[in-house]
Amino acid sequence: MNGRLFYKTTTSEKLALSLIYQTFIIVLLLTFSFGPAFFALINTGIRYGYKTGSLLAFGVVLSDFFVCVLMIFLVHYGATNFIQDEKSQRFMGVVAGIILIVFGVLHFKEPIEKGKETTLDIKIPSPKIMIFKGFFLNCLNPAVWLLWLGNVTAVGKTLSYSIINMIIYFGITLGLVLLVELGKVSAANKLKQVLTQKTMRTINIITGTLLMMFGLILIYNHFFNL
Repeated sequence: MNGRLFYKTTTSEKLALSLIYQTFIIVLLLTFSFGPAFFALINTGIRYGYKTGSLLAFGVVLSDFFVCVLMIFLVHYGATNFIQDEKSQRFMGVVAGIILIVFGVLHFKEPIEKGKETTLDIKIPSPKIMIFKGFFLNCLNPAVWLLWLGNVTAVGKTLSYSIINMIIYFGITLGLVLLVELGKVSAANKLKQVLTQKTMRTINIITGTLLMMFGLILIYNHFFNL
């Protein structure tokens, strides 16, 4: 009896350690993947401040949760073929690439107040726009879908592919991701105090260029090189 009890405790501890390890890896992958959402988040935190940047971060994490839940159901019912299908990947890659290029161009067109080099008097976008931007910047990246397919498949076995358990687990994990994202926004916002509009214009151009590059790479990889 004691032996069985000890065995159950050991199994439970191994399960907990496995989930902690997987959580650490997922949080690390999501918060420090240098994709378009990452650079947009840093740019927004610097340009518009913590509140607006946090809305973008919320949109990014919300899209992660959406894709995650969708993957949970697809994995549970064994219907993930369309994610791995070549035609689906090509379509998603091209659409995402075009949208990223559009977002990049918008960074070049955003108006900058002239004549006040030491201030950052910039019109702040509405909360809905920032959440929408964060959601689609992240959601339309094919790499995010493949990443979540891998995460759900790996963790699903540990949790016996229970839909409820996986949603709870990933909900908590994404809560941690949101905290880290807010930390990045806060750090970026502090840089705002020492930046001039000329510097902000340069950062905007760099961010727009990077988004356009990500878009072009996606289109090339998924249309010409898949």
